Amino acid sequence: MLSISEHPSKEPQLKRPKSPDPLNSFNSLLQLIHHPRTCLLFAILALQVLLLFTLRSLPFSRQHFSPPNSLKPEPLPVPEPEDRCGSGRVFVYDLPKTLNQEILQNCDDLNPWSSRCKALANEGLGQQATGIAGVVPENLAPAWYWTDQFVSEVIFHNRILNHKCRVMEPESATAFYIPFYAGLAVGKYLWSNSSTAQDRDRHCEMMLRWVQDQQYYKRSEGWDHFITMGRITWDFRRSNDQDWGSRCIYLPGMRNITRLLIERNPWDYFDVGVPYPTGFHPRSDSDVAEWQSFVRTRNRTKLFCFAGAKRGAIKNDFRGLLLSHCESESESCRVVDCSGTKCSNGTSAILETFLDSDFCLQPRGDSFTRRSIFDCMVAGSIPVFFWKRTAYIQYEWFLPGEPESYSVYIDRNAVTNGTSIKNVLQGFSREEVEKMRGKVIDYIPKFLYAKPQEGLESVKDAFDIALEGVLRRFKEHDEWGFRWK
Repeated sequence: MLSISEHPSKEPQLKRPKSPDPLNSFNSLLQLIHHPRTCLLFAILALQVLLLFTLRSLPFSRQHFSPPNSLKPEPLPVPEPEDRCGSGRVFVYDLPKTLNQEILQNCDDLNPWSSRCKALANEGLGQQATGIAGVVPENLAPAWYWTDQFVSEVIFHNRILNHKCRVMEPESATAFYIPFYAGLAVGKYLWSNSSTAQDRDRHCEMMLRWVQDQQYYKRSEGWDHFITMGRITWDFRRSNDQDWGSRCIYLPGMRNITRLLIERNPWDYFDVGVPYPTGFHPRSDSDVAEWQSFVRTRNRTKLFCFAGAKRGAIKNDFRGLLLSHCESESESCRVVDCSGTKCSNGTSAILETFLDSDFCLQPRGDSFTRRSIFDCMVAGSIPVFFWKRTAYIQYEWFLPGEPESYSVYIDRNAVTNGTSIKNVLQGFSREEVEKMRGKVIDYIPKFLYAKPQEGLESVKDAFDIALEGVLRRFKEHDEWGFRWK
């Protein structure tokens, strides 16, 4: 056991530290402030404070982000299949054969002077063109035919039967095509001394009785129906039994049917002018491009040309005046006198003439229009018109909207009174001529009817333009409610 001391030991005496000297403390602080590490620390702190205040002053909105694991890739949109028939679909009526096929089969009897069978061969394109070696590029010669000007109803029928927008069920159609060969049917009687008004009307009356009995005609009263009539409109507008032609357009039931004609009545909404068939029927897009290149680079040796014949029975015959005018300017103008049968199907003289000329004179024909307009432009020649009704208010779907961009207009009365056509045409600069010709050549596809029944690959020809125009018109009828009974 430890003993306890009776006398505890004394606590040690600790010395209190001396109070610091204020002056020495201040000097020590100054030394600390001026130390490099201290300066660096203060700089970092100041920068953080400045950054904090800056961020707080920005107008950020708080966003809540999902954690990375919750992000899911959005599925790519699947493109909808392109509707190649967005404007509408066509149902083709199966008419009694008397109204189309039998007319073709009786081609020997369609003309009082000669057979029409050769003209209607090759599904309406006619005989293969011969004698054009050296006139057109060799590989394009098979695309040329001696095509008659009155066969558009046959061409349209064959094309529409193979069109991508043709449907076999009438309930899914927005347009109804009537494949009646109205022009061929009436043409048989136009020059016959023994035919009667009833003969000229018979086929059209048969067609209308049949069509008017169809439920889809009854539903629309014909507003969504259309037909190709392969002659000029005046051949179907007889007012009196003693007059020319049939009265097909004036018959009950035809009023609301859209009619495709090579010459329209500009004051009839339901008449639509389509190009006359020419001899060039391209087989492919490349045929079109090669022909355009050929006519664009063609060396043209004449300023202007005229192909036509006098009309001796007509007082003050303007075509006779043009022939005389052109013959008197033989250094500048090339003439093809078409009196008799010189310019009938089967000659390349007109094509050569148009290919060699900058301008081609286009007076009115037996009516206001003439096929030569399109023969001229297909050859890359610039048309010169003397009547505005010859083209400007005929073919709006197929020609440029600015007449001066592709043609020349000279008032016929000015020519009759002595105006020189040569002087007018020489007034255009070479640059202006090339610009007009370029516009004509750009529009050539719209004047053509392609050979393949399904059409070309991507180029739209006259048939495509016409059908699209009809479908667009019918769609507008529905959207605008623009119909009468």
